[in-house]
Amino acid sequence: MKKNNENTNAFLIHISAFAGFIFPFGNIITPLIAWQTLKDRSTFLDEQGKEAVNFNISYSLYVFILTLTFIPIAISSIFKNQNNFIRNNHFNFDFNFDFDNIFGFIGLGSITGIVYLIGIALVIIASIKAKEGENYKYPFTIKFIK
Repeated sequence: MKKNNENTNAFLIHISAFAGFIFPFGNIITPLIAWQTLKDRSTFLDEQGKEAVNFNISYSLYVFILTLTFIPIAISSIFKNQNNFIRNNHFNFDFNFDFDNIFGFIGLGSITGIVYLIGIALVIIASIKAKEGENYKYPFTIKFIK
């Protein structure tokens, strides 16, 4: 395979992660399909495809864990007035935005936004490096496919 065509295909494998903006789990499915169809053409494409798929699975797992950590904060905010229910025999269903809870919402929202932007930046960096023919390794990637 020509080197230029190989670099372009590696670029497309990495950049195909943005399909996650179009349909659910597109950031995993699209690079997986691209890697499976191109992996036999060269070892470079095989390595970059594995790297892209592993990163996108890891990234999705990290975002899922962040989402799970957000749920207890939201639930505790809703049910903060549990004592009012026992004393007054009515349920006051509102979000309690005192300093502790608002700090939790803003803190987790900021962390989630930063992780989201880092993921986008890493996909762009990997795509550019692959287009130049460099073997790029994503940081903090769990090796699901070896």
